[in-house]
Amino acid sequence: MAEPRESERRSWVGKRYVDPTDVGDPAAAAGAPTCVVHDVVRRDPSRSVVNRVLRAQVETFLSRYTDEHGGRSLPTYVERELRAAIACGDLAHGFCRVHCSCCALDLLVAFSCKGRGFCPSCGGRRMAELAAHLVDEVIPDVPTRQWVLTMPIALRLHLAADPDLLRDVARAFIDAVFASYERGARAAGLLDAPGSFAHPGAVNFVQRFGSSLALNVHWHVLALDGVYVTDGPGRTPTFHAAATLTDIEVARVHHDARQRIERVLRARGLLREPGDEPALVKGAEDSLLPFLQAASVQTKVAAGENAGRSIPRLVDPSTTSSYRDLLELPRGALKAERDGYSLHAATCVAAGRRADLEHLLRYMARPPLCQGRLMLRDDGKVIWRLRKRWRDGTEAFVFDPLVFIERLVALIPHPREHQLTYHGCLAAASPVRDHVVPLPPSRRERPASATGADPNQPVARRRYYYWAELLERVFGTRVLICPRCGAARHMIAMITDPAIIRRILLHLKLHPDPLPISPAREPALFW
Repeated sequence: MAEPRESERRSWVGKRYVDPTDVGDPAAAAGAPTCVVHDVVRRDPSRSVVNRVLRAQVETFLSRYTDEHGGRSLPTYVERELRAAIACGDLAHGFCRVHCSCCALDLLVAFSCKGRGFCPSCGGRRMAELAAHLVDEVIPDVPTRQWVLTMPIALRLHLAADPDLLRDVARAFIDAVFASYERGARAAGLLDAPGSFAHPGAVNFVQRFGSSLALNVHWHVLALDGVYVTDGPGRTPTFHAAATLTDIEVARVHHDARQRIERVLRARGLLREPGDEPALVKGAEDSLLPFLQAASVQTKVAAGENAGRSIPRLVDPSTTSSYRDLLELPRGALKAERDGYSLHAATCVAAGRRADLEHLLRYMARPPLCQGRLMLRDDGKVIWRLRKRWRDGTEAFVFDPLVFIERLVALIPHPREHQLTYHGCLAAASPVRDHVVPLPPSRRERPASATGADPNQPVARRRYYYWAELLERVFGTRVLICPRCGAARHMIAMITDPAIIRRILLHLKLHPDPLPISPAREPALFW
């Protein structure tokens, strides 16, 4: 495995840099420096565990599965995402130049891969952007509640392989949640007036991973904890908070959701009686992806000399709980479990607590990998530490490099498969949405706190958050403020030409070539 470029992270901080492409600049022609390069938050991809494992093993992984499984291979989008993750954050693949016109201090910002499966950096950016967007422009200032539904293990593989089934089952679950809020409104007499109608609302996050990185397709639904009620066509809706949730109501929603989901499964021929042959997974004849997903669901190794074995664990026996403790649910836990269907609804955020709501949304939209919990041992194996120790004492999992890539591949969603959907009064087609969602905040083209812009400038509504806004909002890092003189900095160029990239990096004494990828190894050297 190639050694990381340990000395490069800050070896170019504060170096004087004459842009070799500015041949028409008199100062550059005279040999005077035009800017000073400064690194504030740039990450070094060569030090990432994910990047190092992929560079060392991705060619071996791809050639192995193509050769040993009857000519079947992985989908093109899977290979594309694996290779894009290697290039994510590497300056040799291109970057933006952020410049301070007052003191000529520059910042080089590498391009990202925008992967949707496992990239920790891109997943973290998307998490912050979604949470900020939902809090500022979608979720009204009313009480909200998180509903989490996990499915039986036997159904998770079908949900991962069939986006249409995933959509229909999610719709059945959300209908059961909405039915509970409508029952509460009817019991409170809110719908007694002629023409009255209840409008619940929710946003749904699809999570494809569990805490052990196993494939576990489940849903995190953030529902408005109440309903908007209209008393006639064209009338302004009024919000009414739901009554205090009870264990009995959670059990009722659990039972209702299960019945609705089983109707969907029965219509597709997936609900089999004991003793029947299992239903064929969609796409299993042409692709190896369901094969890897099946092993991931069962927490098994898919191929190699350890195929079919469980993933090794690091266990602390002193913390093991009894099996009886695992089955008991305390009173008021707002949970319901039966036959593999598990519903949790204990997390609620009161109105006015927007910071807590944004924190919850970041949790719901989080990526599967956290760099701080990954470790690469000297023998090449990957340690994945759990955020919380399991009740059986499990603290971490130990993955062989190729098995770790198997897990990453199983988490990649299909192209154009939505991971976030809007429902009820928050959906785009809802007739009351314009009365429900909050007005857009007074966000300018550049945040005034970050650039010193005139607060009297006209407000311009934008579709996306700026990269600098997200860094300031999440980490408190003001990237567009020069750390030396305090003036505003601006992006002045996007460098994509390989020849220019190489000249600039060589001038800064950085490695000008992309991170090296090891060639495929022989079968005897897989491990």
